[in-house]
Amino acid sequence: MSANSKTDLIEIDGSFGEGGGQVLRTSLTMSVATRTPVRISAIRAGRPKPGLMRQHLTCVRAAAEISGAAVTGDELGSTEIRFTPQTLGAGDYEFSIGTAGSCMLVLQTIVPALLRADGPSTIMLEGGTHNPAAPPWELIERAYLPALAEMGSEVAGRLESHGFMPAGGGRVVIEVKPGISQAFVKTRRKEIRSQHSEAVFANLDVDIARRELAVIGKQLSIGEDRLLLREVKSQGPGNAVILTIEHDAGTEVIAEFGMRGKSAEVVARSAAREAKVFLGTDAVIGRHLADQLLVPMTLCAGGSFTTVKPSRHTVTNAEIIRKFCPDGIAIERMNDNGSVQLVSVTPMDKQGIST
Repeated sequence: MSANSKTDLIEIDGSFGEGGGQVLRTSLTMSVATRTPVRISAIRAGRPKPGLMRQHLTCVRAAAEISGAAVTGDELGSTEIRFTPQTLGAGDYEFSIGTAGSCMLVLQTIVPALLRADGPSTIMLEGGTHNPAAPPWELIERAYLPALAEMGSEVAGRLESHGFMPAGGGRVVIEVKPGISQAFVKTRRKEIRSQHSEAVFANLDVDIARRELAVIGKQLSIGEDRLLLREVKSQGPGNAVILTIEHDAGTEVIAEFGMRGKSAEVVARSAAREAKVFLGTDAVIGRHLADQLLVPMTLCAGGSFTTVKPSRHTVTNAEIIRKFCPDGIAIERMNDNGSVQLVSVTPMDKQGIST
């Protein structure tokens, strides 16, 4: 029997690779899309507090709702679940994390699967919209959703309220019209067209944001007219530096988050360092977006892109996808130091894996 048969159970070691929530989320998405049951053990074993936290539990329950899955182990703190999906269904969905856990990570768990549904879906998510160790809303809006649209889908979203750690209270709405018709090919970047930086803040002294922008302007030689103060309403305090780099092949978004005990200057310098790495190559896709595109490209029409040296998240993500689609992803160095790499994705339909 094929390892990709819908009747086979795939075993996933949650401690593999980066050992965090990415293993869980990718396993759930691929399970739903391929209708393959999974057992995920040692969930988040690489984290200080292993097991399912609220945002991870919301991912499990959201994936179960869109697929009619039978689930065991879906409770807070659980380190093992068994997930058996049935039929992927379009619809109107609402999911509230109940904490400041990231809405964007829940979004990235279910939206790629819904690209293969039989009709349009609307998703409302409540929780965090600007979280450390997760993509902020701006990355989703300016880079991730446009990439999905280039794969043949009509995907739109809106941010209705901001949610920062630890208060949460954010809300986003995503509308998905399925489509998987076009390969995503982004292998050449010739010119940087514009750069701007925003210091987003809520319920904090504006001086924090001004200091961040001063560092960004100096580090990246961005003029004052492209350094934007953006005060927003939120249930609690929060701060993020958002760098947006528009080039001839797309848009790169880099974010760094303020937190207690971390100075404005440190936040800004960290964001600037990542931007300099990207700008110092001719790669098209940055390291965070590279990680996030692997699943939808596998579920859609595949393609290829160049990126900076892949993160551990990206490498882990590729290996988990291979559990479901063994011949799906190849990563090769484009230069001697590996600063630019080519990622090629063969879609599941071309691997003989159907739903």
